[in-house]
Amino acid sequence: MVYKVIGLMSGSSLDGLDIVYVHLEETRGSWKFDIKAADCLPYSEEWYKELKNICNLSVPEYLNLHTRYGRYLADCVNNFIEIHQLHHKVDFIASHGHTAYHNTDHQTSVQLGCGAALSALTQIPVISELRAMDVALNGKGAPIVPIGDQLLFSSYDYWLNIGGIVNLSKRGENGIQAFDVCPGNQVLNALAEKRNKSMDEGGQMARSGILLPGVLASLNQQEYFQLSAPKSLSNEAAQLLAFPILFESDNAIEDLLHTYCYHVAEQISQSIQHVHTAASPATMLITGGGAFNAFLVEKISALLQERHITIEVPDEQLVQYKEALVMALIGALRWREEVNVLSSVTGAKRNSISGALWIGNW
Repeated sequence: MVYKVIGLMSGSSLDGLDIVYVHLEETRGSWKFDIKAADCLPYSEEWYKELKNICNLSVPEYLNLHTRYGRYLADCVNNFIEIHQLHHKVDFIASHGHTAYHNTDHQTSVQLGCGAALSALTQIPVISELRAMDVALNGKGAPIVPIGDQLLFSSYDYWLNIGGIVNLSKRGENGIQAFDVCPGNQVLNALAEKRNKSMDEGGQMARSGILLPGVLASLNQQEYFQLSAPKSLSNEAAQLLAFPILFESDNAIEDLLHTYCYHVAEQISQSIQHVHTAASPATMLITGGGAFNAFLVEKISALLQERHITIEVPDEQLVQYKEALVMALIGALRWREEVNVLSSVTGAKRNSISGALWIGNW
């Protein structure tokens, strides 16, 4: 069976809206994918400011933004369909939305972007609220990408995504396990903005800096890094782990970038030290925007080589659009009424079939 799906993803790094059009083929439980078209639409300055300010909105302001963002997604999808000539070629849309609030201690996770508005304006079925059922079952609601690692990239032993938040998936005795490792691109990008750049392209500024041992120690010693999985980070919690230490420092931005790359690499290495023996070779797939940061990838590779783990950075399209691709897969599984969020990853009471279905083409 082939499913022709548009997947939408907006991450915490706020670099833009990722859109993929993919053909997903299932044959006797095995899945294959073929990305037919993909775009990243950078946010305007206005949208960037609004998404960054979500936590400060009143309830009415948030509800209005939820609807407006859903309509914005519809405009983006309709333009994407027009540009790539996909009229009548899309079975449904799987939309992650943009995480507005994530507090699983209170069984709450909210993603901005009204699915009803998106479906009504595109006249295409939409599957949204992809984390909701897992959170209702006392899960962390994150990460949800590991179902894609299991079904689409099963030849690897580890899967690392370096987005606004860094998350790691690994094979475990009871299935795939995954968790948020540490803040990622949202910190690196925020530092780069101090030099009037949207990002540290290729890690060039970080490479020019020096290591700050005191800052590195302060970053590494925080309580979150001592917690066992499953664990996840909201955007606010992620920022609290890094922003006070880095932005209250009077050190050069280049040195802070350099040191933060070391911190990310060390936390990744520490995260797998208890589940991987040095005598056992393994492979790791690295995707997400951080995979384009050559300096960061070098630091990760150097530490993982000591554990006999070989990293692989795939082609640019997969690096950038893997999460949107997996949202499409999660939508296809929801369409089939099959498990699409794994309790071994989130700590929920059981696996779940998550996602709300909106039919806008009745």
